[in-house]
Amino acid sequence: MDMVTLLPADIYQVVNKSLLNENDKLVLSMLYMPIIGNTAITLYNTLYNELKANNFISNELTHHHLMTNLGDNLNNIKEARIKLEGIGLMKTYYMKGSINFYVYELYSPLSVHEFFSHPIFNMVFYNNVGKDEYVRIKDYFRVPLVDLNGYTDITSPFDMTFKSRSYSNFELEDSDNIVKKTKMPLSYEMVFDFDTLVSSMPKGLVNPKFLTKSIKDLIGHLSFLYNVDSITMADLVKVSLNEKGLVDRELLKTNVRRMYEFNNNGRLPSLVYKNQPMHLRSFNSDDSVIGRMINVFETTKPYDFLKDKYKGVRPSEKDMRILEMLIVDFQFSPAVCNVLVDYILKTQDNRLVKNYVEAVAGDWKKANLETAKDAMMYAINVRKKIKDTKENKDKVKTSRKEEIVPEWFDQKQVKESMDDKTKNELEVFLKEFV
Repeated sequence: MDMVTLLPADIYQVVNKSLLNENDKLVLSMLYMPIIGNTAITLYNTLYNELKANNFISNELTHHHLMTNLGDNLNNIKEARIKLEGIGLMKTYYMKGSINFYVYELYSPLSVHEFFSHPIFNMVFYNNVGKDEYVRIKDYFRVPLVDLNGYTDITSPFDMTFKSRSYSNFELEDSDNIVKKTKMPLSYEMVFDFDTLVSSMPKGLVNPKFLTKSIKDLIGHLSFLYNVDSITMADLVKVSLNEKGLVDRELLKTNVRRMYEFNNNGRLPSLVYKNQPMHLRSFNSDDSVIGRMINVFETTKPYDFLKDKYKGVRPSEKDMRILEMLIVDFQFSPAVCNVLVDYILKTQDNRLVKNYVEAVAGDWKKANLETAKDAMMYAINVRKKIKDTKENKDKVKTSRKEEIVPEWFDQKQVKESMDDKTKNELEVFLKEFV
């Protein structure tokens, strides 16, 4: 996905790739909103309303018009759009020019049955709203059973109601461009290794046709949500086969969920927006050491950041639980999570010890840190206090205004006007990130 700058003067046009009914609107507000938030749903509805004049394609409008209608800034609008894209409600196309042009394609939400049968949406919705609300909303959509005992089905079949007759001079036309209820499947940057999964299955245990498109989609969803690699997934598939050697979908979902609960003290997964939100980014062109470090913290996903720190080695399950704890339990933004992880690795011999991480995270949480810069400055001050307490407490301290490189990157505090030797040392050290 290309990252492009969005400006108020940029033009957009909405294209209708589906048909919405009243039930779809209920699904959006009651099922999708707890996952992606009110702003994203409001943006979807606003874009859909732009279609009312022409039904299937809107007029050309500026993003300033969208800002005015939503009463929101472009960063929040772009973040909401990305959520809609990720969850399968929108596709975005971009064309660069003197004034940039965007096309927004709107897709239908899943039906109620599809939503509650979906291995990701159903689980995340449950976690976000809680058991009681989950049961209440599911009951709202439940079709009551009517006792038809004693009744006879007298419905007329098609061929008893209609008959065929002959017409002339009629040619069938292509119907590809006729609007239909189109749903967009979820897409992933990661590619699941199905070859490894298949090669790990004992011959004769599975039906040669066990890996259908539907099962592939299910495995991809489960692999993403529960962070399961291909080898582990193969073991789970083996114990989820029926007597015909085919995958029992519900049994596979149950087995994956139970494994995750066992490894995570009974907790279940939820969705975490892994990139730093646009409104919490600095968006500066500062090419100083601090500026470049901030850019790395803001634009790298916590999982990728930790993997880079381990020289490309996949983080362990223990480390993954620590990342989840920082983002889900402590609700740190991804950039703050990256700074905290980097700080601890540099000060604790490249180790993440859960109890120590919890203690540091608890202290940082009280400081209400949201941006990479705030977290870096806070870590610098904490580190300085620790150092000061070890030194002579009677030593006179002089106040200095300077750009300081965090001590966990270097053992010396560095002024903005660094000498060439120090600059070169820092440049070498930062190569693993930038």
